[in-house]
Amino acid sequence: MEELIRLLHEEQCSCVIANRETRIFRQRGVADLYKLLHREPAFLKNASVADKVIGKAAAALMIAGGVKEIYADIISQPALSLLQPTGIKVKYGQCVDHIINRTQTGWCPLETICYPIHSVQEILPCIQEFIENQKHNTNK
Repeated sequence: MEELIRLLHEEQCSCVIANRETRIFRQRGVADLYKLLHREPAFLKNASVADKVIGKAAAALMIAGGVKEIYADIISQPALSLLQPTGIKVKYGQCVDHIINRTQTGWCPLETICYPIHSVQEILPCIQEFIENQKHNTNK
């Protein structure tokens, strides 16, 4: 895990995932995790993940993917609460009440959507809808 954390900071990327090979990801938000879960779910199974920021949506994707251990520079309390009963090893630099949006004017939109939901199975369709809406809005 120390090597993943080192890469996360040196490469200034959003996420580093290791499972048979180590990959560096640079997209914002949960886009990379979402793509992996849908296109290469075997890569997430039993993977080690080092991430800059983990909110409840990212936590749900990691749980659904079956990751074995996580490090986050920043993790939200809702994400930590979702992860705790799973047996996934979690280490973090700082735990915050919630993830803030990119403009730092309020909550992250996905953190807001996921906050009242208590199961991964209910969170996943919300993430899918959010990502599809984002794609639709950028293609206008």
